Amino acid sequence: MKIGNKIRELRKQRGITQEQLADSIGVSFQAVSKWENHIALPDITLTPVLAGYFGVSMDVLFDFNLKEVEEKALAIARESWKYRSTDWAKARKIIDDGLKAYPDNVILLLNRLYVMHSEETPDEVIAIALKIIDLAQDEAIKYDACQFLAYAYKAKGDLALARKAIDLIPDIRFSNQRLKACILEGEEKWNAACQEFNEALYALMFIHYRMAECCEERGEEQEALQYYENALHVLDLYGVKKGWYGFREGFTEEIAKLKAKLK
Repeated sequence: MKIGNKIRELRKQRGITQEQLADSIGVSFQAVSKWENHIALPDITLTPVLAGYFGVSMDVLFDFNLKEVEEKALAIARESWKYRSTDWAKARKIIDDGLKAYPDNVILLLNRLYVMHSEETPDEVIAIALKIIDLAQDEAIKYDACQFLAYAYKAKGDLALARKAIDLIPDIRFSNQRLKACILEGEEKWNAACQEFNEALYALMFIHYRMAECCEERGEEQEALQYYENALHVLDLYGVKKGWYGFREGFTEEIAKLKAKLK
C-alpha cells in the first residue's frame, strides 16, 4: 500500500505544498518529501492526524479497498480448495503465500485451519483461531473458528476450555440459506437449496460418525456398524463419490474394522 502516493494525491487535490502540509501537522517538509518518495513511512501516530487533516477515512488514506482484498483472498482460498482433499501440503502453501500478501486476512486464516491437524499442532490451531475470533467482523467466520478452537482444546485434554469455545456458537435452528430456499424464487432459490442440501448432508454424515462412536464406546459394535452402513447407503443414494470430505473412505474403513472385530 503506497501511502506516499496517497499523501501526494491528497495534497495536490488541496493545492498545497509539502512545506504547507508539514507546517500544518507539525513535521519537517523533508519528512513529507520522504513519505511521498517512498523513502520513509509516517509514524503510526501521525496517520490519524493526516486522515483528519485531509478529511478522509484511514482506509482512504491507506488506499485500502476492503472488498477488493476480500475478493482476492477468496480467490486464493478457492485455489487451495482444489487440493484440500488430496494434497494438504500444496493447499497450505497456497494459503501461506496468500497470507504473505495479505497478512492476518481472516478468510485466509480460516482456510489455513482447514488444512491443519488439531491433534498434531493444537497450540498453533488455538493461536490462529483466537486471532480470527478477535479480528473477524463476519459472525459466520468467528463461529467457524470457534469449532477449530474447541477441537484443539480437546486435543490438549482441556474439555472446560473446549466447552467455552463451543458455547460461543449460538444454537440456531434454521439457516439463512434455508430461509432463502423457502421464500425466494428462481436461480436464487435453487442456489440456496443446493447449498443448504450440501450443509445438511455434511451434518448428517458427521452425526452418523458421532453416533457410531458412541455405540462403540458402549460396546455396541453391531449398532455402530449399522450407522456406518446406513451412512454409506445415503452417499450411494445421492451419488456422492470418493473425496467428498473423506466420508466414503472413512466409513468404508470403519466398516472393515468392525466386521473384522465381530467375526
